[in-house]
Amino acid sequence: MPVEVPEIFDLCVIGCGPGGFAAAMRALDVGKHVCIVEGNEIGGAGVVWGALASKTMWELSKDFWCASKVDRGYRATGLTVDFKALSRTVSQAVKEKQYQMLSQIETFSPKRYNGPGSVTLKRGYGAFIDDHSIEVTAKNEDKEIVKAKNFLVSTGSKPRGLAHIAVDQETIYDSDGILRLNEFPRRLMIIGAGVIGCEYATIFSNFQQTKVYLLDHKDRILPFEDNDLSDFIGHNLEQNGVEIFHSAILRDIVRQPDHLEVILDFADGHSQVVEVDAALVAVGREPNLNSLNLQAVGIERSKSGHLPTDKNCCIKPGIYAAGDVAIHPQLVNIAEMEGRYAVKHMFGFTKWPLQYYNMSGIMFFNPEVALVGLNEKECQEKKIPYRVAYYANALVTRAIAMRALSGFVKIIVSDDEQQRLLGMRSAGPQASSTIMSIALLMDQDTGLRDVLKSIHPHPSMSESIQECLRLLEGKSVFKPYAFPKHMRIRRWNPESGFTE
Repeated sequence: MPVEVPEIFDLCVIGCGPGGFAAAMRALDVGKHVCIVEGNEIGGAGVVWGALASKTMWELSKDFWCASKVDRGYRATGLTVDFKALSRTVSQAVKEKQYQMLSQIETFSPKRYNGPGSVTLKRGYGAFIDDHSIEVTAKNEDKEIVKAKNFLVSTGSKPRGLAHIAVDQETIYDSDGILRLNEFPRRLMIIGAGVIGCEYATIFSNFQQTKVYLLDHKDRILPFEDNDLSDFIGHNLEQNGVEIFHSAILRDIVRQPDHLEVILDFADGHSQVVEVDAALVAVGREPNLNSLNLQAVGIERSKSGHLPTDKNCCIKPGIYAAGDVAIHPQLVNIAEMEGRYAVKHMFGFTKWPLQYYNMSGIMFFNPEVALVGLNEKECQEKKIPYRVAYYANALVTRAIAMRALSGFVKIIVSDDEQQRLLGMRSAGPQASSTIMSIALLMDQDTGLRDVLKSIHPHPSMSESIQECLRLLEGKSVFKPYAFPKHMRIRRWNPESGFTE
């Protein structure tokens, strides 16, 4: 028999993005009655506007880019692309994931499921009344009160805007609206050279229908990464036809009847006006918190505008937060991990502390880039002595077979007896898969010599990791003396800086 909807839920999750959904299902695992409150799209930015939608577009662009190549012994003729058809494919992918999530929610609803717990979905926006109740306002303005013993805020984020530029989603877009285009713009200005901006620069340049301009207010894109990686990504974007404006600030965008005039001011004092057909504002994202009535429960945002959580994702007893509303990197895997961990903490069954240092990520460029752990800049900021090795894909048999020589593996280890794995950056085919071997080893706090006991399959892209690790031990099959452009190793310590 179906169970009754409880008057007081064990957990109320506000926001059904990846983090909120993962948290609800983890609570269901242990027999809890959960209420999910969602006023917009099931899946949130992680599915509808962000990770899934944009990465579907990236996959399509990569396929088109590969099909249009003429250096592999084949040539496709009559190759065309239709933006509206692409958008329908992206929409189909989004709907598939949304309905998977919704189907599971309905499967475990009290109307259907007679297990030890349940999941109830309420459509509307939640606002706190007190520590144990919220008011849910539906789109038709109907209101109801939801009571719970615990709350998890996972309302996600929205694109950050520019005060002097109005996004209309008609000629000036943000990342939530760029896929609403009816056709490829002939010329596109992307404002912001962070991960989002560079990913869309990759997507549109891969399709070869749009002249892409990328505005970078620093002297290099992705300045938080090491210079060799940011230079590698920037060079590949330029090779793909992207024109990058470094050390430039957007002064204004002037709308003309049939185009936009983008006015740029450069650090050296000169200005430039660029004519384009569309602009994408990609200057980061900010938490969705305005409708929550946080003052009712005595919660103030941090200086960065995020919710102040502790190491257990807890803001105050009974109120937790996960995902983009917290201070950590805005990634789907982090949101899911935090949501699951928050549930374990609130119900008292945590087994180990939450760790971020080995959380891997992907940047969808051409080629893809994967990362885990510290980079060199972070090691130097923390004054950690380290050794670092670089091994190019040009020496990897699988990459040679794939005719995909652009890319590398870079691994950092501590410069001590243990030689602990500190971080890795990988660029090239299958980078997002091969990096997991290092992430798992980092989680086990494994030293370099123990790692080298494993033998990788041949031919595989993961052999680049094996050879990079061997390089750190001076045991690589190919030697840096013979291939100085493709292999290198060096060390750094706070006292003397770099040494070879």
